[in-house]
Amino acid sequence: MFASEFTVFLNVNLERKQDRAIFERTDSVKDILNAIYLLKEVSPKQGSTLLFIDEIQESPKAIQLLRYFYEEMPELHVIAAGSLLEFSLKEVPSFPVGRIEYLCLHPLDFEEYLIALDYKMATEQLSQVPVAEFAHATLLKLFHEYAIIGGMPEVVQLYAQTKNIASIKPVYERLWQSYKDDVEKYAKNNTERNVIRHIIDTAAHEQDRIKFEKFGKSSYRSREVGEAMRTLGMAKVIQMIYPTTSLQPPIITDLKKRPRLQLLDTGLLNHALGLQGEMIGLKDLSDFYRGKVIQHLVTQQLIAIHENPSYKPHFWVRESKDANSEVDLVFQQSQYVVPIEVKSGEQGRLRSLHQFVERSNHSYAVRLYANPLKVEKSVTPAGKEYLLLNLPYYIASKLPQYIQWFIENHKL
Repeated sequence: MFASEFTVFLNVNLERKQDRAIFERTDSVKDILNAIYLLKEVSPKQGSTLLFIDEIQESPKAIQLLRYFYEEMPELHVIAAGSLLEFSLKEVPSFPVGRIEYLCLHPLDFEEYLIALDYKMATEQLSQVPVAEFAHATLLKLFHEYAIIGGMPEVVQLYAQTKNIASIKPVYERLWQSYKDDVEKYAKNNTERNVIRHIIDTAAHEQDRIKFEKFGKSSYRSREVGEAMRTLGMAKVIQMIYPTTSLQPPIITDLKKRPRLQLLDTGLLNHALGLQGEMIGLKDLSDFYRGKVIQHLVTQQLIAIHENPSYKPHFWVRESKDANSEVDLVFQQSQYVVPIEVKSGEQGRLRSLHQFVERSNHSYAVRLYANPLKVEKSVTPAGKEYLLLNLPYYIASKLPQYIQWFIENHKL
């Protein structure tokens, strides 16, 4: 669809040997372009030309040559796409820094899911800040559907066609197996390959923050697990979400503390745990599976709204001899680090959030739950007044807009 805006569209796939050979034979980008015209039997024309290089990870040299397309043929529009690109970048001796714009594709967020299933009215209501109360019940029901399905495009496409949850199980199985096979190719040795397999098979069952040593009831050492985790993190299949102790910007990652695990997609998590059937008909995800599914899905939404491949969300911890506190997520909005809890119940259950608020330099906090939007004036046990924005958790992909609206329109 995007290519239709150009006069000429050239499409090469570097998984195909004949396409890849064009880039391997010469360093001249003009000769490469002419060879592509010849191979694809396309004639150059007056107007704009788009060159799309798919599966570019198959040729580190093609990645390196991108800088010369930029410098020598600035009139040519070039898009390159590939999976597990981080591994190929390590083999590029001179990467074209400053000449390449990165965009990271994530699983569909809730808004994109609504668009994919052609829920036009629901999409329109979700875009309103604040969301109308009459739309709450419908959006909550659709979000619970999305929570079961997840955001993998092929899965969503099949569900849009069949509206049958059972029909998507084989797609999950094939996708998960393909990720296993792909990542194993980049293991340095058999030991790392075995550790990667073990992590992929057991990661979904981890309930909370993890330890590397003997991960998943194994005999693997901390170093072995750590290296395999970093490999999986580069592939974006399983990422480590680290805590912070920051109360003010900038949010600083504390790599010495134990992380949580985040799988690529909540639909894959549900499939790995066999939870889809149990989730059908649920009215509130906050307490389901100890709150892990909704926390995972909210974190996935925060990752998805950032195009920067290096972005990772944070949760907040305070660890002392007397007591420990942990806030599900924190989000930086201008000069504030805003705490976010994902849970239902009364304000009295927000002990960790109160610990954060009492030490913070502002008076704003957010709770995501299954009920309609509401702003409350609250007081911590130590007597600090603050404002609590209670948001329905289907708003997660709109958190930046809502936190800005909250701060601009509500004062103590």
